[in-house]
Amino acid sequence: MNDRVGSPVQWPRRRFLASVATATGGIALGRFVTGCATVGSVTPARRALVAARGETIDLRIAETRVGIAGRGAVATTINGGVPGPEIRLREGQDVVLRVNNALDEDTSIHWHGLLVPADMDGVPGLSFHGIGPGTTFEYRFRVRQSGTYWYHSHSGLQEQTGIYGPIVIEPSEPDPYEAQREYTIVLSDWTFEDPYRVLANLKRYGGYYNYQRRTLADLGDEAKRMGFWGALGDRLSWARMRMDASDISDVTGATYTFLMNGLAPDENWRGLFRPGERVRLRFINASAATYFDVRIPGLAMQVIQADGMPVAPVETDEFRIAIAETLDVLVEPTRNAYTIFAEAMDRSGHARGTLAIDETATARVPGRRPRPLLTMADMGMDHGDMPAVSSMDHGSMSGGGSGGMSGMDHGAGSSGGAMPGMDHGNMSGMEQGAGGMEMAPAACRANLDVMDRHDDDGHGAGNAMVAEVARSRVTEPGVGLGEDGWRVLTYSQLRSATPRSSNSPVTRTIELHLTGNMERFMWSFDGEQYDPDMPDIELRRGERVRFVLINDTMMAHPIHIHGTFFELDVGACESNPLKHTVNVQPAERTSFVFTAEEVGRWAFHCHMLYHMEAGMFRVVRVRP
Repeated sequence: MNDRVGSPVQWPRRRFLASVATATGGIALGRFVTGCATVGSVTPARRALVAARGETIDLRIAETRVGIAGRGAVATTINGGVPGPEIRLREGQDVVLRVNNALDEDTSIHWHGLLVPADMDGVPGLSFHGIGPGTTFEYRFRVRQSGTYWYHSHSGLQEQTGIYGPIVIEPSEPDPYEAQREYTIVLSDWTFEDPYRVLANLKRYGGYYNYQRRTLADLGDEAKRMGFWGALGDRLSWARMRMDASDISDVTGATYTFLMNGLAPDENWRGLFRPGERVRLRFINASAATYFDVRIPGLAMQVIQADGMPVAPVETDEFRIAIAETLDVLVEPTRNAYTIFAEAMDRSGHARGTLAIDETATARVPGRRPRPLLTMADMGMDHGDMPAVSSMDHGSMSGGGSGGMSGMDHGAGSSGGAMPGMDHGNMSGMEQGAGGMEMAPAACRANLDVMDRHDDDGHGAGNAMVAEVARSRVTEPGVGLGEDGWRVLTYSQLRSATPRSSNSPVTRTIELHLTGNMERFMWSFDGEQYDPDMPDIELRRGERVRFVLINDTMMAHPIHIHGTFFELDVGACESNPLKHTVNVQPAERTSFVFTAEEVGRWAFHCHMLYHMEAGMFRVVRVRP
């Protein structure tokens, strides 16, 4: 491994090249399966997360044959399971996490969202050299926060093969929300293919796993909605751009099994409750490449925490959780059973669990909704006369259900009205505040008002398009959401539970474009794939910098910065929520304010694992 390299693109090069070399010859043989249930002993899937507590916690990373979706598979596990143990800590404690590497290659653990010294952050080539085969590395730090977080490998594509797990940190002060019961819910995606084969397939053809592309048979349904010439013009527009309106996700249910706490939908993870109890659910999206849309039909959810940070309570019926985000909700179930339904954003599959009064009670599982289609707004070509909300393809059903209301229980928790904060016209930053809060001053909305039009060169070969119009979309729930008649959470509704008393002024602005070339599966910032020799983004300790992210691609990107939190601009001034990961929608201009407090070199990247591996990665250096 090159010790200088913080990029995940570099160190697994030998495996990636081997995958590319074998991909063409192996395609006729079908998918590469990482395990076979008939060979060797198989560790059965765990029905519940295993807790790890104490001042010293031992974690062992090894290859283990585990049961996933009724099949045997070779996974890289932490203490023998997928996901790894739930690490339970307390704010203010000192902890030693001893990670033993039983693999035949280097590994690492990154503590996602935790405030730790740079040399404890766990990124090979940036904060340390990695954990060599047969060695043990001790992470030591003081726990400086509370909330819901997670951990995962930051070495190559190991995260996809099972190296991830939840972290729950209890606050030093009494929790203001007295829940009688709580459950951590880890959402993830599993493939029986070698992840390097998946990457090789995407390199060969970016739409390799998109089995939901529009066909000639769909044209009739589109003509009914848009008129024949409108439908034909839409098809020709997408064809001229050499892009596909159904290209929502790179890797889909064509190869993925979607898991809830390591269990497939048919295995049905289960959490028990007594009627009348208040239950806290800690959702973590630990997937490699999947956004999930989460709802509990018939049960309203009160959002109380985002990315581990407390927010003013917001009641909702559904939320989209981007890769690497966490979201805590409170529910008060009264019926015998409820289904926790986590639909993949592209509707190619789902994860599922049950909240129930006993081990036998069940609830109906809703059918998956029709796959969504991108619009010209998602391509950055909406000049205000087109709706910003995605169109729904009602002619192609992905996995059952009928119509856009498939399986939805409109009992308790369903609003039947428009979503709070949703603006169907030209975005102008005029948001409805959460919880009846006053409209934010105009100065705080200024960053949301900007319509960014740019005529640059497209950032070179690393980018296939430039958004003609990029604007804030914090009031929009996202493609495929907002058309079902129930409430959907948006960023614009999030407010910090404790407003900051004052903020020092922002000293400068750094603008970065999120860029990509889908045909070549190249992903980057400003058209430049990461190289260890490129300069770091330099900041001075104590400096307050506004980062402006402009998404020039038609895909959503979850952008994460290590070692700190940032203030996401939603127009709420001192009440802007603190986050460590932000979902940047297609053709969106979003921004956050970053206070450089933690000295060191910090990874800054797209948390879509295959995008990070393909080059969407930078380094932020905070100097003393």
